[in-house]
Amino acid sequence: MIARAVSLAWAKRPRISRLFPNYPRPMNIEQARFNMIEQQIRPWDVLDGGVLGLLSRVRREDFVPPEHRALAFTDTEIPLPEGQCMLAPRVEARLLQELRLTGVERTLEIGAGSGFMACLLGHQSRSVTSLEIRPALADMARQNLARARMGQVQVVQADGSQGSAVEGNFDAIVLSGSVALEPDALKARLNLGGRLVAVIGDEPVMRALRITRVAADAWETAVLFDTVAPRLQGFPQPSRFTF
Repeated sequence: MIARAVSLAWAKRPRISRLFPNYPRPMNIEQARFNMIEQQIRPWDVLDGGVLGLLSRVRREDFVPPEHRALAFTDTEIPLPEGQCMLAPRVEARLLQELRLTGVERTLEIGAGSGFMACLLGHQSRSVTSLEIRPALADMARQNLARARMGQVQVVQADGSQGSAVEGNFDAIVLSGSVALEPDALKARLNLGGRLVAVIGDEPVMRALRITRVAADAWETAVLFDTVAPRLQGFPQPSRFTF
């Protein structure tokens, strides 16, 4: 009887949300992840089942700095050390989809950031190399990827604008940030049939392009979507004339 009375009393206790209406409630992680996919990513024409399934499994929150974890599933760029940021989830998802990975590719990423895109790429590629120019971010990405047990992903602290820190050509290259001009040095590192996806141009409007190598000295370009993304460091800028 005493145990039953205690149980009933506990069931009737005031909820903390009633006592303190402004008390922050814990985030329902899986519901937030579902909402991110259904409300942000699908409406942005990300319809590939493999990509959507991957985004539902990979723990994006584990690649977000602890102080910003509440923003993990929001439609915004998330601050990273040294003034950098993670791309918004819908942009990451669309870039991944447009690479058209099949699981057999040797893939190169420029701009590791926190390592989240490299993790996604690692699930859809045979191997991934991610070049990050900033040492603090390279270390962060390595630690996050190690916790995610992504042994097929290598992070190299290097300037990725020329791709010279790694040898050989690639089947897929993605730039996790924007550049002003088409990256000719990286286009030359594509295998025949290889795809490079990048956000190119200047604010207020940039365009995501997919560049496919169709011959030894020929590439085809497809315009994918308009967006704005933070600049990657080290890439050439167009000449500015003043009069």
